Amino acid sequence: MVLGIETLHALVKEKNLVVNLSERELTNPEGAGFDLRIGELYEISGKGFMGVTERETPDMKLLAEYKEGITTEMQLKPHTYYVMKTVEDVNMPENILAMMTTRSTLFRSGVSIFGGQVPPGYKGGLSMGIYNFRDEDFRLEMGSRVVHIMFFEVQGKGNLYRGQWQGGRVTTQEKETQV
Repeated sequence: MVLGIETLHALVKEKNLVVNLSERELTNPEGAGFDLRIGELYEISGKGFMGVTERETPDMKLLAEYKEGITTEMQLKPHTYYVMKTVEDVNMPENILAMMTTRSTLFRSGVSIFGGQVPPGYKGGLSMGIYNFRDEDFRLEMGSRVVHIMFFEVQGKGNLYRGQWQGGRVTTQEKETQV
């Protein structure tokens, strides 16, 4: 079952479900979830590796970050993949899972976000991919609403997140063993 906005606002107050929500999302959100904002944008380079027991992500260079009251506009290059992190952090209870979708203005503009699910027990910032499918630059203002997050109740016993991305880190420092 998708959780409605009254339930979500109560969970934000009682359990800090989502931290750093914009005033708009606290007072007048749309739909059955919250719009999250782009807080950091990273350029990736180099090779990555995903093995059965080890992994290593490519190098990440911070290109821009959102600062309250400061307008920072970025140009997403054509056919280029970036990693982004949201302004907001989450604190997922053991009985809630979240799913994210790209906001429609982005996909109508040829830009898509590659996120996924946020498991029960995860705490921290949310990182995801963002890609410009177009043949021209796309202007993106840091702090703009880019992804919609919806929350679902998990019925029955689930397992809590215990991975190494807990806390919201964006990249690995070197090859590491997966848990």
